[in-house]
Amino acid sequence: MSVNDGGSDFVTRLNEIAASTEDLLDRLLAAAPMPAERARPKRLIESMRYATLGGGKRFRPFLVVESAALFGVPRERSLMAGAALECVHCYSLVHDDLPAMDNDDLRRGRPTAHKAFDEATAILAGDSLLTFAFDIVSLARASGLGGMAGGQMLDLAAEGRFAQTPPRLGLAEVEELQAMKTGALLRFGCLSGAILGGAKDGERDALDRFGAIIGEAFQIADDILDVEGDPETVGKATGKDADAHKATAVAVLGVERAKQKLFGLVADAEATLAPFGTRATMLKAAARFVAERRA
Repeated sequence: MSVNDGGSDFVTRLNEIAASTEDLLDRLLAAAPMPAERARPKRLIESMRYATLGGGKRFRPFLVVESAALFGVPRERSLMAGAALECVHCYSLVHDDLPAMDNDDLRRGRPTAHKAFDEATAILAGDSLLTFAFDIVSLARASGLGGMAGGQMLDLAAEGRFAQTPPRLGLAEVEELQAMKTGALLRFGCLSGAILGGAKDGERDALDRFGAIIGEAFQIADDILDVEGDPETVGKATGKDADAHKATAVAVLGVERAKQKLFGLVADAEATLAPFGTRATMLKAAARFVAERRA
């Protein structure tokens, strides 16, 4: 991504929103209980903070803030929705890393929550982050049965967890699985900005479509990184998808065709933002960032 296509400004803005999100989460996840809370157990709040603070690009809050900015929504309002979305995302990572799921030891270059604490604490930390997001703003549909949790169940089934041999999934089935598991929260990030801004139907539909495309592109980029990425840069083990027989676009299409599809999705995402003109420069840069990221 070059300076001429908004890349430099995008990175600056991404880092700025990440820092603001970090500050907000730090305050929300303080040790002192909030009104109507009886107490915040020390080990539990420490594990929640460990899983949430000090890492990650905060790409989901970025999508919320930038989508809402199209309609002049004050940043302090959109940051709250972004923080809630990040809590759901971090909860999903904690549970995804558990031995019963992907059994990962590293996340963002450091021990996963169940390694840094223990499995029981990690489960409770994930549960608490999810319900804490509801305390901030409702995300039930994007994170539940028909969204991320349901997508994780389809992912486990695709690995053959519930049968003697893994099923052979076609591209359409893989896309459905990934749209639920990864895409639902990214899509919600864009749609929530439209909701906060009181967008017209056409504008809301455009951002909803953009979010859906970005979600698909993000997962394909992840699949490619698992094959080609450097573990030190990615911050976790790579090469695990094939070993676990995971249903991915790379498994179905191969790396080169998956890359072609990825960059086609980026072009589609940029075209979807045409109704917003130059106001959507940062979101267009975000689409390119998804395809070009190395971690």
